[in-house]
Amino acid sequence: MNDENRISLAGVIGLPVAHSRSPQLHNYWLGKYGIRGHYVPLNVKHGDLEDAIGTLPKLGFVGVNVTIPHKETVLWLADLVTDRAALIGAANTLIFRSDGKLHADNTDGYGFVENLRQNAPNWIPASGPTAVLGSGGAARAVVASLVEIGVPEIRISNRTRGRADALRSEFGARVRVFEWLQAGKMMAGAKLVVNATSLGMEGRPDFQVPLAALSPDTVVNDLVYTPLRTPLLQYAAKLGCVTVDGLGMLLYQAAPAFERWFNTRPDVDEETRRVLLG
Repeated sequence: MNDENRISLAGVIGLPVAHSRSPQLHNYWLGKYGIRGHYVPLNVKHGDLEDAIGTLPKLGFVGVNVTIPHKETVLWLADLVTDRAALIGAANTLIFRSDGKLHADNTDGYGFVENLRQNAPNWIPASGPTAVLGSGGAARAVVASLVEIGVPEIRISNRTRGRADALRSEFGARVRVFEWLQAGKMMAGAKLVVNATSLGMEGRPDFQVPLAALSPDTVVNDLVYTPLRTPLLQYAAKLGCVTVDGLGMLLYQAAPAFERWFNTRPDVDEETRRVLLG
């Protein structure tokens, strides 16, 4: 998609996108690998989404990431949808192909699993239940990945019960739904707890789910990365839990998207992490 006479563009579409560190990450990789291109944040309202996506390829965009609240909607606009994006029911990566077709993919599940493998290497998926808070696009990617890697029981709680029930009907009997008021109790005996909500994010409501049932042998992963050490992770660390922040998932999910757009697979290493933190 790149040639010496073209400056390729990519970006992230969402509402809001000011908090996203994706521009910092992708522009670092572009500079590191000497690629002529730019990655920009794109604040797009729901009603403008279809027009925006139709216009971007004409402006030189090779693709975009998609974040809240557009991950599910963009599937309806795509010409081609990968199996994993279809299974999850959401896309986080769009590729504007040279033949004019819009290709939708989801790399969130890959990023989620790789982050755990790197930062909680002793966690064994088959060792016991996982408790997931939330049922939005990110949670769907998490659940699909947990099913794929063999977690025996996936406990889900969401403020809107119907969305959690929908996940159970789609992903099968291994999914068990808890009422939101009982969310804290589903952590009892869980080997992994994942916060896939925006609770605890800067500018969003505080994380107020009771944590008394957490055990020191539980791995706790918060997908929120602003702030990096969320109240959930701070509490879990004091308890003795292995904690995994959400920055790693951002890094690992971004690598395959960057490769699709710019034909170069970037390294995810400590220097990359330092760039985002610096």
